[in-house]
Amino acid sequence: MTNDNRPHAMTYDLVLKGGQVIDPANQINQRMDVGIADGKIARVAPDLPFGEAAQSVDVSGLYVTPGILDTHTHVYPFHPTEKSYVECVNADAHLFSSGVTTTVDAGTAGWEHFLDFKEGTIDRAKVRILAFLNIAKRGMVNADSEQLLADLNPQLTASLAQAFPETIVGIKSAHYWTRDPWDSMHPAWASVDRAIEAAALCGLPIMVDFWPRPPQRSYQDLLLTRLRPGDIHTHVFAQQFPILSEEGKVNDFLFAAREKGVRFDLGHGAASFWFRNAVPAFRGGFPPDTISTDLHMSNINGPVLSMLNTMSKFLNIGMPLAEVIQRSTTLPAYLIGRPELGTLAAGSEADVAVFKKLEGNFGFADCGGARLVGSQKLECMLTLRAGQIVYDPGGISMPDWEHAPESYWQIPSLQS
Repeated sequence: MTNDNRPHAMTYDLVLKGGQVIDPANQINQRMDVGIADGKIARVAPDLPFGEAAQSVDVSGLYVTPGILDTHTHVYPFHPTEKSYVECVNADAHLFSSGVTTTVDAGTAGWEHFLDFKEGTIDRAKVRILAFLNIAKRGMVNADSEQLLADLNPQLTASLAQAFPETIVGIKSAHYWTRDPWDSMHPAWASVDRAIEAAALCGLPIMVDFWPRPPQRSYQDLLLTRLRPGDIHTHVFAQQFPILSEEGKVNDFLFAAREKGVRFDLGHGAASFWFRNAVPAFRGGFPPDTISTDLHMSNINGPVLSMLNTMSKFLNIGMPLAEVIQRSTTLPAYLIGRPELGTLAAGSEADVAVFKKLEGNFGFADCGGARLVGSQKLECMLTLRAGQIVYDPGGISMPDWEHAPESYWQIPSLQS
């Protein structure tokens, strides 16, 4: 379908001109223009002609990337009277400002609430929302459900995932029996094993939020015995995991798990990102596969703040910008089986982020109340979702007011 607002002589609805394009999926990291038509990426090339675009935006000196993909948020606004585990954020209100155009809700809803989540939130949002379906009947909507053996139903969970393959990208196991003694109604591996059973039935990965309790339930067992290739451990740099040996080096079993095909998601959260694990792990050759926030209302004012703040932390830990973008676009897209996302390939949906890299003196907090001081920080200048500008805080796509079009100067009639 063509855009009737675009003059017929024009090739593009919009061209982003002169930016440093970082598109890891297509191995691009150079100054190029991005042409957009009918909500799709039409062409990425140097020096697209001004005369072929209905609108051109000068993004010279800025970085142009695929829309950011946050693989771990909580965006299902369920009824507040529930005994919930999290209070969720509004995706459209909070994600575009970080250049995020796609997010994956990480198990807020189980099979009892998924249809309400889909019809009330997913289908109405401008942000593309995908989901890990919680193995527990009521998911995080009711915290008790994740502890009830009767609520951990692999068959019902798998059948719902099979019914909605366009939205459900995996199964989530979380928060299960972290303190109390084991008993017949709470076997050590019940949540993980049943999530894997559901995932096997529907051919999807699982994402695990895990608390090790050795010897019955150890971290090594999770990674090397339970999880399959493509399965995901989130909150990888949380305080409870033996990431480092007594000598301060990354434990060998983590590399063995990665070699096996287990994937490691950051999942920053309110309590799951500690510099004392993350910095030595990165320096020891063990970065997270994917950068994500675990954003919800309890951490949006700190320590997470946003995807942009989380990406900036890794920039200052020492990860090159192109790799930060890769672990926030291409790798998450492959992790969830959506390789058509996280790319600026011609024909893909025009989800685009434009960033400025600030230089200065900046502080970043972790979940333990410790600080890292760095010299770089990312700022989002423009976000496009399906070719439409959805975030432009500095007006870089707008004319100066003195040169605004005639319609700007007209006062609308108040008469009916």
